[in-house]
Amino acid sequence: MNKYLPYQVSGFNALILISIGSYGYFQSLTPSPTALIPVVFGILLLAMNSGVKSENKIIAHIAVTATLLILIGLFMPLKSALGKSDTGAIFRVSLMLLTTIFALISFIQSFIKARKERES
Repeated sequence: MNKYLPYQVSGFNALILISIGSYGYFQSLTPSPTALIPVVFGILLLAMNSGVKSENKIIAHIAVTATLLILIGLFMPLKSALGKSDTGAIFRVSLMLLTTIFALISFIQSFIKARKERES
């Protein structure tokens, strides 16, 4: 079982999305506003983190939905970076994808654990 709590993993993911997304935007010679989408999602996830920590079911479900959306949304930038052979962008987007997958797994594990505890 995951030794990190969902709010810890989600908070870490939010910080990665904000920092790496901001870096990718500001280091670009031709920045696109769409590069800030992970930053916006990171800010939203960070804002919801106290609700996730207090195990508010509605906020946790909104956070997991946002996490799933950003996971899906990060595949296009990865495809673009691979097409351009942009090693830096591939690394940045892959890092955001990995932390997002880790956060999603953490949420799913906590939902399964909560359901088992409720049923017993």
